[in-house]
Amino acid sequence: MEYNSAFWSALDEIVNNSEIIIDRPKGSRHPKYPDEIYEVDYGYLKGTTSMDGAGIDVWKGIDTMQQIDAIICTMDLLKKDSEIKILIGCTEVEKEKIYKSHNNSKYMKGILIRRK
Repeated sequence: MEYNSAFWSALDEIVNNSEIIIDRPKGSRHPKYPDEIYEVDYGYLKGTTSMDGAGIDVWKGIDTMQQIDAIICTMDLLKKDSEIKILIGCTEVEKEKIYKSHNNSKYMKGILIRRK
């Protein structure tokens, strides 16, 4: 557990040195699953790479502090992959919405890890 602060510091560094691109704003529909509507801004960090080969995913909330307050680790049974998504400036209500969105089917599961 002694490395927890180093992990969060590394996340801070990569977010602070990357441009946040919101390509799925709050209220928009998922491109492949039109019944799924984003309740929080969703995007990625430009110039980064995640497990799926695209940029590291971020959820960007409305909290004015805009600090990293949690991550969500996901498992997609259809794609057979896993990745983390960084939550930036998310309120407790937004965190709950994000958590539910990653657990709303039998194929997608996620756990929320809060920064202490």
